[in-house]
Amino acid sequence: MNYGLTDLAVLVTGAGSNLGRGTALMAAAEGARVGVADVNREAADETVAMIEAAGGTAMALVFDVTDEAQTEAALDRFEAAHGPLYGLVACAGLSRPAPALEMTEQMWADVIGVNLTGAFQSCQSAGRRMIRAGRGAIVTIGSTAALAGHARGSVYCASKHAVVGMTRVLATEWGALGVRTNCVAPGPIDSVMLRKGMTADYIDDVLVDRTPVNRLGQPEDIAAAALFLLSSAATYVNGITLPVDGGLTSGFMNRWNGRDLSSNSSQPFAAPTES
Repeated sequence: MNYGLTDLAVLVTGAGSNLGRGTALMAAAEGARVGVADVNREAADETVAMIEAAGGTAMALVFDVTDEAQTEAALDRFEAAHGPLYGLVACAGLSRPAPALEMTEQMWADVIGVNLTGAFQSCQSAGRRMIRAGRGAIVTIGSTAALAGHARGSVYCASKHAVVGMTRVLATEWGALGVRTNCVAPGPIDSVMLRKGMTADYIDDVLVDRTPVNRLGQPEDIAAAALFLLSSAATYVNGITLPVDGGLTSGFMNRWNGRDLSSNSSQPFAAPTES
C-alpha cells in the first residue's frame, strides 16, 4: 500500500519497542525518513538497525518526551538532517496499573508525565514546525481505555481520556493552518507491556474471548491506521479518534467473540452452516 510518505520526514516517539517500533518500521518501508525517538538508546539504535537493514532511512533520537528542552533539541537535529518535519506519531507511553486506593503520587505523576505531558510537548514542538511549513499531520496514540474505564486503570485511563481531548483541541486550532491531528485508540495489542500486566489466562479467556475478530492486535495493525491518518488519503480527516480494536468496543458484555445473543444463553451463537 502506498501511503505517499516517500522522502517525507516522520518522527515516531516510543519507537524503541512495541507500537512505536512497528510504526517506525512500516513508515520506513513506505519510504519515509524516520526519526526513531526513544528514551532508551539501545532500543532506538536497534530499531534504526532494523530499518537500515531493510534498505530504509532512519535516525536515532534519544530524549525524554517529558523534557521540553530535550524535545526541541531533538527535533532541531532531525530537521537539520532530514528536512522539514511532515509527520508525528506520538507512541511514547507507559502504564502503572494499581487499585485507585493504592495509587501513589509518584505513579500518577509518571504516567501523566509521559502519556499526557510528553504527548503534548511532542505535538507542540512538531506543530510549531509544521505550521511554519504550512503542512503536516499528527497522530496521537490513545487507547480503548480512553473510551471507557477498567479496574486498576485510574491513571492510565485518565491520561488516555485526556489525550483524546487534547487531540480534538489541536485539530480545532491547527486544521486551518494546514496541520491535521487525529488519534488512534488501540485495543489489546500483543506487547511486552500487555503481557507484563496480565496473565495468559486473562488474555485468552477475557480479552481475546470478547474481541469479535478472535485475536490480539499486532503493532502492524496500529501502524497501518496511523500511516493512513498521516497520508494524503486522509486529507479531510481531522480530530477523530479511531478505535483499532478488533471490534472490542463495538458492543458490551460480549463473550464468545461477540456471538452471545443473550446474556442468559447457555451456548454461544453458532455461525450459520451452508445448506
